Amino acid sequence: MIKCRLSRPRRRSLLARAGDLITAVNGTPTPDQGSLADVFAWLNPGQTVTVAVTSPDAVEQTVQVTLASTPAERTERRTGGNPMITTRAGGWSAVHRTGWAKSGPPPGRTAPPAPPAPPRWRKWLLVTGLLMTLALFLLPFGPTVQQVGYSQLKSDITAGQVSSVAIGPDGSISGKLTNGTSFTSSYPVGLQDPQFTQLLDQHNVQVTTQAAHTSILSVLLNLLPLAIIVGLFWWTGRAARRQLSALGGIAGIGRSRGKLFDNERPDTTFADVAGYEGAKREVTEVVDFLKHPDRYQQAGAVGPKGVLMVGPPGTGKTLLARAVAGEAGVPFISVTGSSFVEMFVGVGAARVRDLFADARRWAPSIVFIDEIDAIGQRRGGQLIANDERDQTLNQMLAELDGFDPATGVVLIAATNRPEVLDPALLRPGRFDRQVVIPLPTQRERRDILAVHIGGKVMGPDVDLDLVARATPGFSGADLANLINEAAIFAVRAGRQVIEAVDFAEARDRILLGHRDSSNALLPDEKHAVAVHESGHALAAALSEHGDPVAKVTILPAGQALGVTEQLPAEERHLQSEGYLKDSLAIRMGGRAAERLVLGEISTGASNDLAGATALATRMVREFGMSTTLGPVGFGSGNPMYLGGEEISHRPYAEATQRVIDQEVAKLLREAEQRAITALTDHRDELDRLTELLVERETVDGTDVDQILGRDAVSRGAVGAGMHLAAGR
Repeated sequence: MIKCRLSRPRRRSLLARAGDLITAVNGTPTPDQGSLADVFAWLNPGQTVTVAVTSPDAVEQTVQVTLASTPAERTERRTGGNPMITTRAGGWSAVHRTGWAKSGPPPGRTAPPAPPAPPRWRKWLLVTGLLMTLALFLLPFGPTVQQVGYSQLKSDITAGQVSSVAIGPDGSISGKLTNGTSFTSSYPVGLQDPQFTQLLDQHNVQVTTQAAHTSILSVLLNLLPLAIIVGLFWWTGRAARRQLSALGGIAGIGRSRGKLFDNERPDTTFADVAGYEGAKREVTEVVDFLKHPDRYQQAGAVGPKGVLMVGPPGTGKTLLARAVAGEAGVPFISVTGSSFVEMFVGVGAARVRDLFADARRWAPSIVFIDEIDAIGQRRGGQLIANDERDQTLNQMLAELDGFDPATGVVLIAATNRPEVLDPALLRPGRFDRQVVIPLPTQRERRDILAVHIGGKVMGPDVDLDLVARATPGFSGADLANLINEAAIFAVRAGRQVIEAVDFAEARDRILLGHRDSSNALLPDEKHAVAVHESGHALAAALSEHGDPVAKVTILPAGQALGVTEQLPAEERHLQSEGYLKDSLAIRMGGRAAERLVLGEISTGASNDLAGATALATRMVREFGMSTTLGPVGFGSGNPMYLGGEEISHRPYAEATQRVIDQEVAKLLREAEQRAITALTDHRDELDRLTELLVERETVDGTDVDQILGRDAVSRGAVGAGMHLAAGR
């Protein structure tokens, strides 16, 4: 029995063949003996019937006919050489691209065995051929012949030792001596020595002629350059064919690399994207516009053509786009910006055209371009021009301008470098909306953690609110990695339940690096690190605007020999001048403690000095917190979301830079003096905290508050194991 799908006809209809009649439908004889077109007239979508057809030569064939549910499913499919049922606009018909189907193999027949692997000696063929070629060139073949020079030959003739010679047109000479030994020599054709002929006549040497000498070696040497050139062309052509086959052939070079999600869309929904209610609302309106365009048209509103999602890496821009694919009831085409870049000139623009042609063909649809900064960078002002990228960007701008709002095609793009995008790409009418997806707040981090702990067993001591508070600045990807690392630590401990200590260890692993137990400190180094970290902890606990101390440890991890962690009681969006100056004093606390207790400083404060200098520089140069320089601000030119210093020149004079350097040094000296004064006034507490650190190696913020005689609960301290501190 042959199962056939309905698709578009390509050749002559079965109705044109007289005598092809239906004798039975579902086993019931048909007295009218109609055609297949009569069956399609009463079939419902998705319904299957078994039809018995008789050909003019009295051959009976049973065909199972299924009417596809949707036009997208009515695609042509052939199995072997079997006939197929196809569709045609305006009615149904049957088309046979081949003759009547023959019975297939018996159902019990096993699949043919896989072809044997190539023999191992095949890979040595090339090496063997090269060795044989070298042997052909270098090793002598045939009988050994004595080589005689021209002068020696004349001497042998004069001495009567030569009996016969054969001279060739190219001056080659071969002959025999009187003792029967064969020899070869050469005659200087350009010299034309007449005495040589007279010498042969005088000594009665038999003279004959011979053909020009041509050996296999000379032929191979002459053909070797041609063989090398042909082999090079063959290898280059084969490499080009492999590359073109990977691109889908010549016709596939300019095709779009977009992945279409139509029938099988991602199962991600907006419920899987915790937080970001505003961003989800912006994208949800796009999806709603594609689903219900009439509601917007009645109000005179035009749907957005493009939505640009910007934010730091790992905040969920791609996840939000996948949620759009799961929520939207329209085709979703996903592509990355780097897929438009190819070694062939003009390929990027061709792929852009093909991408938007597909989007219009599947309209209403959504096109998502991830990392659009790969092709959308600002044109002009560059030392090295990139015409290919500019051509690709120009084509994208033209395609966005050609969007008809009625077609229902929306472009969604994501980037973490919006400052490098071309202004023409960001104007209204192309990207009408920019949706900022920042780092999650504490409440959003709590919601993200709640999503990612699904399917995992949490211990009773795990408080997601405390974990969210202990992870400021973490993105959604960082939080997912935190939970995964905590689960790994639980498995290492032989548990299936994730406890609070696992989250603490995972957080330290992410922020500080791997803790190697073999990296032990010497006793004097351990005491010096304890003094240093005690200075940080006390400076933080004694500052008016400083964040509460969460944990102090002298266990080496990564590049850090010790760490003092502070966690804010509440997330801040603005930082006052007092808070920044306290931060400078806290950074100088370790250096001040070393000078106060040990009498000298060490290299352990290098990271503190670098961070304090960078903060003081921003206070003077960007925040206007210098009375000498005044209320001026010079932007640093840093990337908006990626960090790092990118400026290559200063937008101010050398005299201004000198003032900035003086003000930065002044702030750092004042901060160090404040730290020294605070630690001097609490020298006993400093020594007690140092001894406690040497003994325990890790203490909580509650221990610091207890040494200072303070209430830990009132300051909102968090313990080392991510538990809320209780009063002692």
